[in-house]
Amino acid sequence: MELDQLDRDIIAALVDDARRTYAEIGQQVGLSASAVKRRVDRLRDTGAITGFSARVSPRALGWTTEAYVELFCQGKTKPSDIALAMARFPEVVAAATITGEADALLHIRATDVRHVERVIERIAAMTFVVRTKSSIVLSRLVDTPPGAAPPEPRNESTAAG
Repeated sequence: MELDQLDRDIIAALVDDARRTYAEIGQQVGLSASAVKRRVDRLRDTGAITGFSARVSPRALGWTTEAYVELFCQGKTKPSDIALAMARFPEVVAAATITGEADALLHIRATDVRHVERVIERIAAMTFVVRTKSSIVLSRLVDTPPGAAPPEPRNESTAAG
């Protein structure tokens, strides 16, 4: 399905705050509440919007440390086998096959660095894993949810003055 600018604006408004009323969104994008509802219903029916959920701060849940781990597997390990194995770890919040030397990239959230280390040790002990290469996140510079409106660019000359 192709999304027009109004669809994208509605999605951005919902990503920003899915609890907004259709009237509030309509006021923001220049449509009536009923027109927004029809568009949201269509976006849900076509699968462009897959659901609504709460975004919870990992810090609020005690998951204050995150890492990205490259996974190097032996032979021709199937992505489905990697996915099945990684799904057993609640700390692995995302996993993807990637280009380059590594077979997969894992995103891990944990309570502290020692917790990350224990998770990596358990992953590295799996029979198909040859080695791992990890990076601990120091700070997030950009963290925009998919579909959100892009942040306004900052003019560095006015930001410093």
